[in-house]
Amino acid sequence: MSALALHLPAPPLAPAAADVFAAVAALDPAGIAVTALSGALLAARMRQTFVTMAFFAVVTGVGGGTVRDLLIGAPVFWVHNAWTAPVCLTVAMLVWFSPARWWREGTLVIEWADAAGLGAYAVLGTAKALAYGVAPVPAALMGVITGCVGGVIRDVIAGRPSIIMRPELYVTPAALTSAICAGGHVAGLSNMAVWPLAALAGFGLRGAAIHWQLALPAYGRESGKE
Repeated sequence: MSALALHLPAPPLAPAAADVFAAVAALDPAGIAVTALSGALLAARMRQTFVTMAFFAVVTGVGGGTVRDLLIGAPVFWVHNAWTAPVCLTVAMLVWFSPARWWREGTLVIEWADAAGLGAYAVLGTAKALAYGVAPVPAALMGVITGCVGGVIRDVIAGRPSIIMRPELYVTPAALTSAICAGGHVAGLSNMAVWPLAALAGFGLRGAAIHWQLALPAYGRESGKE
């Protein structure tokens, strides 16, 4: 069996689960790498050691997927796959050996890497939950968790305000991606058509939020309750 195989049993409630697992296995390394990149870049910007950079890359890369798997009763993916840790460590090494000046100025590279990971992982999380027979709405929530929780853990460990505590659009793009993915499943549409559209929609909305600083209104700001 290929090293990229998920080594997961197909649940009885999802007859097409084997096909979904095969697609997720092919796409998951890219999602892991991009998500791990945002963790490694934050450590680089904070001028941390390689050990800290590698830890940030691993935690950011696997955090959301770990919580998802625990919630849906699946084997935790990175424990059963030999490639996950090497992918994260390779990303950390690439950042470590790149010029330091690339990462010490500004946060845009981190934000855009995180945006790409957010869209990709929200799709993968939703798809895996659906393959395990989870209903569409909870499956969409699993997609949000998969896309967002790794970044939240990263920020907490780094001692900086988490992105979800700011009004800037972050969870909303993940929710859009997950909703499109789950909605396409309910409508019986092809995964190969729905998944790229869902990922691009989430990435596009997150990118618009980064570029134009789009944000949701905070409680009390409009109604004078402050």
